[in-house]
Amino acid sequence: MATATYTVKGMTCGHCVSSVKEEVGEVSGVTSVEVDLASGLLTVESDAPVDAAEIVAAVEEAGYEVAGRS
Repeated sequence: MATATYTVKGMTCGHCVSSVKEEVGEVSGVTSVEVDLASGLLTVESDAPVDAAEIVAAVEEAGYEVAGRS
């Protein structure tokens, strides 16, 4: 298992959270996606490490911006 945490900018409501979860959840290898609206934290769990560029692309596809990774 691998876990990565990102900060997402631009989310303002539950629909925003759903959009990010849906897009990131479609990335190959991702097993779990958690999004905290208040903090903007996106936690991604996967069987093996997933390329950060794929996660960033999925967030951008949902219409938001990754502000950083921790």
